[in-house]
Amino acid sequence: MTERLRSGYTTGACAAGAAKAAIIGHINGQMPESVEITLPKGQRVVFPVCQDELGRAVVIKDAGDDPDCTDGAHVTASVSLIDGDEVRISGGEGVGVVTKAGLGLTVGHAAINPVPRRMITDAIREVTDHGVEVIISVPGGEEMARATTNDRLGILGGISILGTTGIVKPFSTAAYRASIVQQIDVAAANGQRHLVLVTGSRTETAAIGLFPNLDPVAIVEVGDYTGVAIKRAASHQPDVITWIGMVGKVAKLAQGLLMTHFHRANVDTELLADVARSVGSNESLVLEATATTTARHFYESCRSEGDLRPLVELTRLATTTCFEAVGHRVPVEVFMVDFDSLQVIADHRLTP
Repeated sequence: MTERLRSGYTTGACAAGAAKAAIIGHINGQMPESVEITLPKGQRVVFPVCQDELGRAVVIKDAGDDPDCTDGAHVTASVSLIDGDEVRISGGEGVGVVTKAGLGLTVGHAAINPVPRRMITDAIREVTDHGVEVIISVPGGEEMARATTNDRLGILGGISILGTTGIVKPFSTAAYRASIVQQIDVAAANGQRHLVLVTGSRTETAAIGLFPNLDPVAIVEVGDYTGVAIKRAASHQPDVITWIGMVGKVAKLAQGLLMTHFHRANVDTELLADVARSVGSNESLVLEATATTTARHFYESCRSEGDLRPLVELTRLATTTCFEAVGHRVPVEVFMVDFDSLQVIADHRLTP
């Protein structure tokens, strides 16, 4: 029986809990051992509180079974009463500062997203209607941020205070897709007319080599989510969308699959054989295609035979899939690169 994975809480939920504890301590003169807050969907949850000093509280983030670089972060809130009835929220140590447009956040301000801001305000309002200044900090946040896409998004100096539900779902593909969309939106908002989608770190290196003058913000790692990424990129009407991958994912695109994870579908050996046959490859290569267990094995057979025509044809078919996905609205090009040298093996471009 598969063990059920445990959910955790977002930095935004932790910040709201810390803020509520801090204002209770500041007003009552005694820090609570725990606080209860309301999440955006109405659930009431309890956070243990690490007492720091009156007016300053820490909630240690528990990300559950999600592989999150902020798991264990000491999300800290410092509060003070101010004139009026406004809750002013800003970022301190370890919370990033927004330097680029496209995130729905004010440039020059802390990267504390709208939902966490509402959660913090609501948590404060459960305690007092007085004006309160809240500073959210995360010691070590700048180092944690190196494992995120913040730098590419233009969030500098720390992590973001995130969350739309308050809950972190383990291994959330939805969160990853949302991250891809956000990076594409930031690139477009910052004037990038050439958007480059890469499948991983090696193809990112290939992209930098192919387009050395391109702003890094225009290169977005999309993993297996080509469909999500290319459709979002097309919505911004760029001058061209470039997709860069290796033979396995190129072959999936050639099959017409926009989700390219190897678990979603086995390699289509009939397609590989048909491609080899259609370009006039010798019978031994056609038989290799029929018997292969991986696209990489077929790729290596093509290389050893000195016949790259099937790889060129796969790239053409992959480009057609991508071009159809964007409704033939914007130019699309696909590059297949080598596993080791990252040299371009084949490329194809389609234009409206």
